[in-house]
Amino acid sequence: MLSGEMQGEILDLMITNTGDSLSKTAAKAPVLLVFLRHFGCVFCREALSDISKRRKEIESTGSRIVFVHMTDQDIAERYFSRYNLEDAIHISDPECTFYRAFGLMKGNFNQLFGLHSWIRGFSAAVVAGHGAGPQLGDGFQMPGVFVIQNGEIRESFIHSLSSDRPDYEELLKCCVLD
Repeated sequence: MLSGEMQGEILDLMITNTGDSLSKTAAKAPVLLVFLRHFGCVFCREALSDISKRRKEIESTGSRIVFVHMTDQDIAERYFSRYNLEDAIHISDPECTFYRAFGLMKGNFNQLFGLHSWIRGFSAAVVAGHGAGPQLGDGFQMPGVFVIQNGEIRESFIHSLSSDRPDYEELLKCCVLD
């Protein structure tokens, strides 16, 4: 995980699609920083759907949502549009530099392809209709979610399995807005 000094440096290096650094974005409001798996992953698609459905509640806390992904900006924007997140703030990280800086590792066989992930994957892909697609990024990269407020990581959810489903609103309860 990032040390205090390292956090500031990394947040300055993370440039959003709007041209602002993550540190500048996070200075305005708490940030729900969502590191996605590749866009072809059913759990990535499920996460986009979950956040799209909860976006009003998340943003009503005064927080901003920022996504980190492994593709170029144009491809990412097509996927965000599919989930009614057309104006999403996002950061392209095809080399997974920021994923590593935040302590997000590559998944092992069980984390990615274990029985629980297969069962959840079937449910998310077929039952919920999220489907699967081409691998657009590192298929072994694990996701995670961080809450950043006042330049500090206040809360985090590091996926144990690719199929884990964070409670985004619960993560934001650490941020008390004046």
